[in-house]
Amino acid sequence: MGLHKIIKIVAAALSLLGVIFLIMIISKGDDAIKAMAEQGESSGVDYMSYIAYVVLGIVLVFVLMFVLKNMFSNKETLMSTVKGVGAFLVLGLICYFVFASGTEKSIADGKTLSATDDKLIGAGLYMFYALAIIASGAMLFTGLKKMISK
Repeated sequence: MGLHKIIKIVAAALSLLGVIFLIMIISKGDDAIKAMAEQGESSGVDYMSYIAYVVLGIVLVFVLMFVLKNMFSNKETLMSTVKGVGAFLVLGLICYFVFASGTEKSIADGKTLSATDDKLIGAGLYMFYALAIIASGAMLFTGLKKMISK
């Protein structure tokens, strides 16, 4: 039996389970499900979540498997991936060590945010801004390049 056939059987089984649990959820109604959740009992929603986690796990395994297979099959692809990941890490380190500053802060409900967590949040924001500027610049550059070449 080929891999394609096995995947089709697993997909059909998971789809059938999903439909069964959806029918269970709809037939019970919102009030019954809320009451079950308050009492700590399992409902169809829990089982539907488990199916979603299984499907997510299967998808992640196959995506990683095919990405790694294709990445290591060609040296140029591997080097471009390493360059991209390296540039991303360097940008993250620059944002963390150069731009972000962390101080302990008081947040909602009387809790405190540690200086390290504050610095990580700041670095994430700076990295988001930097990546947005880089992406916008790349789109602008390619657009202008196309306009000039015509």
